[in-house]
Amino acid sequence: MRQAPEDSRLLFLTRLRTGLKGLPRTVIEEAVADYEAHFEAGRAAGRTEADIAQRLGDPARLAREIRAEAGVRRWEDERSLGSALGAIVGILGLAAIDLLIVLPILFLVGVCLLAFIAAGAALCLGGCLLLPFGVLGIHPDAGSDWLQNVMICLGLVTAGISITSFCVLITIGIFNLLVRYGRAHYRLIAPSQPL
Repeated sequence: MRQAPEDSRLLFLTRLRTGLKGLPRTVIEEAVADYEAHFEAGRAAGRTEADIAQRLGDPARLAREIRAEAGVRRWEDERSLGSALGAIVGILGLAAIDLLIVLPILFLVGVCLLAFIAAGAALCLGGCLLLPFGVLGIHPDAGSDWLQNVMICLGLVTAGISITSFCVLITIGIFNLLVRYGRAHYRLIAPSQPL
């Protein structure tokens, strides 16, 4: 059964709206208006709505791309945990095939970073807990210098803070690379055919 020309446009726009659910209303309306303009321009050029819908591509894929771009814009405007998570979810939702490659690498890097952060926190906490004993000179080896014990404790605290800070910087760098990857991926899979 062949669809009526108007049905192609309505079906496309309905599927696009469905894929954009959960985004701010202004983003949804802007995206739908943009694709309605594509249909208007195509009809003015003498194309059928079915042809225009086919050239625009899969509305579900387009919705994932718009969702990813909205997440990245929100992250750039508002650097918060919620916006970071929104950007990550949007980017990872772009392509399921990439998840088979990207996700295991991200998981491995994430586990390593968490291990280093835990080690840094443990060093810092251990140094802080041992510091009073170093200052008071309470230790099994009575012949040791108390200043040396204090320096060791402060060294542990400093090492812990350094390791944790370095891991946070690496995490920020990885997230920024992930955002760039998402943008590059978005540009690569965006429809390049003229309407």
